[in-house]
Amino acid sequence: MLTDRVNTLSESITIAITTLAQELKAQGKDILSFSAGEPDFNTPKVINDAAIAAINEGFTKYTAVDGIIELRQAIANKLKRDNDLTYAPNQIITNNGAKHSLFNLISATIQKGDEVIIPAPYWVTYPELVLYCGGSVVEIQTSDETAFKITPEQLKSAITPKTRMLILTTPSNPTGSIYSKDELIALGKVLEGSDIIVASDEMYEKLTFEGTFTSCAAVSEDMFKRTVTINGLSKSVAMTGWRFGYMAAHNTELIKATKKLQSQSTSNINTITQKAAIAGLDGSADADIEMMRLEFIKRRDEAHTLINKIDGLSVVKPDGAFYLFVNIKDVSSDSLGFSKELLDKKLVAVVPGVAFGSEGYFRMSFATDIETIRTGIARIAEFVKELKA
Repeated sequence: MLTDRVNTLSESITIAITTLAQELKAQGKDILSFSAGEPDFNTPKVINDAAIAAINEGFTKYTAVDGIIELRQAIANKLKRDNDLTYAPNQIITNNGAKHSLFNLISATIQKGDEVIIPAPYWVTYPELVLYCGGSVVEIQTSDETAFKITPEQLKSAITPKTRMLILTTPSNPTGSIYSKDELIALGKVLEGSDIIVASDEMYEKLTFEGTFTSCAAVSEDMFKRTVTINGLSKSVAMTGWRFGYMAAHNTELIKATKKLQSQSTSNINTITQKAAIAGLDGSADADIEMMRLEFIKRRDEAHTLINKIDGLSVVKPDGAFYLFVNIKDVSSDSLGFSKELLDKKLVAVVPGVAFGSEGYFRMSFATDIETIRTGIARIAEFVKELKA
């Protein structure tokens, strides 16, 4: 009785493993979970206070579908200040998290016969949304040898007359790789003369550890016109459960189309979240963001060092986000089996690389305290030693 399109969807492996780890922990098992893509910090007080004030002031009625003007202006100000991008409020729409942004964007632009280029490893949701909308996924495989980034030559080879969109993530989930300005310029040149949309997922922008973050839309006028910038506050200010994301695009007709879709599905996002998000965008939480960023650097360095001490494993130091994408090819060719056995025998939850389109790896989040990281990696070391025995 279900539609073909919903039957094409697979359950998110990251959510499934996180849920299983939570269930096992509730049963009293000593589970160490490194599977969730969620900061372990609390939402900053300045944001909470803004939400409480909104409640006390009775800001609980419907708003415009795309969000209140004050919020969209705050987003425009942020994009100008941080990314040197100029958008008007009518070129911006707020959504129930960046996953919703992507769903609306792909629903409005992709149909049967369209191809979407997605570099692998990729966030698990990207191909599922494309398939749901009737499109075809064209994967470009990368590896730790190339820092998990595609080249202009690979992009050129992947483009066909059916190509409608390229999805880029910088910093990347699951690898933490960041495209430099020069790399983005080079990719942009390949796209010149086409009508290919670039969906640029920049959710981890504030969690940049090495180098300078550059927004895709900022590298050229051509890229600005074809890029849809997608961002939010889930990772930068630990607002995962608040569900706040947004899109910005030069193409106002595209924004209008997603607004029309949203008007018939969810309408406006939560009003309390809208008020709280302004405090997360206007610089009020910058000190909290920097505190979290510096703590993530400490955790990254510790986890990176410890993983690379394990015989049979290796990992590239990520430039951003809060994940390690660990190479297990010397000990296993089955990342799902490896991850299941690791959880069963050592009570450590990680996400298999196959979930991200790249076999031979697992993703480990270091969005947890140092002691948990040390204990968890010690268990992983024991597990790998037993595998190699």
